[in-house]
Amino acid sequence: MVRFNTFLRMGLLCVLIACVVAMIFPKKVNASKLESQTETVEARGGLELTIAIDTQSDMETGTTAEIEPEEFSKPKMLLYTSYTVQSGDVIGTIAQRFALEQGTLISVNNITNPKTLQIGQVLKIPNQDGVLVKVERIEKKLPTLNEFIKRISQNRKYQGTPSSESGLQALAVSIQSANELFMDIHEKFGTETKSVFIPGVQISNLELQEINGDIFLWPVRGRITDTYGYRYDPFGGNSREFHNGMDISARTGTPVYATMAGRVTFAGWSDSYGYYVVISHSGGYRTLYAHMSVLRAKTGDYVEAGGRIGDVGSTGRSTGSHLHFTVYKNGVTVNPRSLLR
Repeated sequence: MVRFNTFLRMGLLCVLIACVVAMIFPKKVNASKLESQTETVEARGGLELTIAIDTQSDMETGTTAEIEPEEFSKPKMLLYTSYTVQSGDVIGTIAQRFALEQGTLISVNNITNPKTLQIGQVLKIPNQDGVLVKVERIEKKLPTLNEFIKRISQNRKYQGTPSSESGLQALAVSIQSANELFMDIHEKFGTETKSVFIPGVQISNLELQEINGDIFLWPVRGRITDTYGYRYDPFGGNSREFHNGMDISARTGTPVYATMAGRVTFAGWSDSYGYYVVISHSGGYRTLYAHMSVLRAKTGDYVEAGGRIGDVGSTGRSTGSHLHFTVYKNGVTVNPRSLLR
């Protein structure tokens, strides 16, 4: 028994010494050469599945994300190349060819109607997206760069302008770099500066739709019988008068639709227009639909684009069954035909 106790004590002492040595001198392991361990688990139905467990760290086995080179995103000077319009070209395909937005080409080339591009016309192609904006005076004084930027950021004609102070400062730096403006943000523009290129900012979708002439749906199915502009009095005589809309001939009872979503600001009668409806839209637009036989909308209604607001008729001062359609932009009539899809 004494001998057994002695052996037991010696065994325990050896185990204790081994543990101490392992703690002081840990075994070095090469992580890159670790082999995958396996673990056997019991799956449904009593099947045993062997699963490989990767013991390597994510840092050694994963990929590290790479930061974009600074020269890719830092502000750059504005440069132009030229392109001659070819047969079959439209503004969209040209923009796509040079990896630019349509609004960029429209802005820098002062295009008022992309549908009138002509073969042989030479376009300026910038090396970056943005808009070209005229420097206008504020109360007869030239603005500072800071005032200019804040005015652009508040203009609904443009989109993509930053709202934070740091964003506006970054935009100021990019404007200075693109236009080579050696001026402080609080320094006024010189008289020689007529227009400034603003990188990254774009023409708003509504403005782009207006330029492309596809902002409004057609109000009725029919045939155009009179256009916008001066005409002879349809009731006889040699006098010329200004026709502030377009006339679309259609049978009485043909549905009349709202050309764009908006609020009905008037629905009623006048001796001139007969039964008519006026709708206010976003972007400073207002549309008028006249000579209808029936009104299907009332003042205060909100209507979606394509919503039925009445029926074609010949009420008021009219020579036959038709719809008179007028478009106002900021209180001034414009040619409806240029805005219809």
